[in-house]
Amino acid sequence: MPKIKTHRGAAKRFKLTATGKIKRASAFHSHLLGKKTAGRKRKLRKGTLVDKTDKARIKRLLPY
Repeated sequence: MPKIKTHRGAAKRFKLTATGKIKRASAFHSHLLGKKTAGRKRKLRKGTLVDKTDKARIKRLLPY
């Protein structure tokens, strides 16, 4: 059988944790930052986990 190709766009955006969860960056931190408060921008720097409803779709894009 041929190998399954990794979706390269997804590979750049998501990382798998040791327990099998999927990490992602927070959205809304790329532009229009002047109107956002300092505390909000500071919280957006941190990554977060992909929701369980999207987990199966992302796993299919990242087979390895």
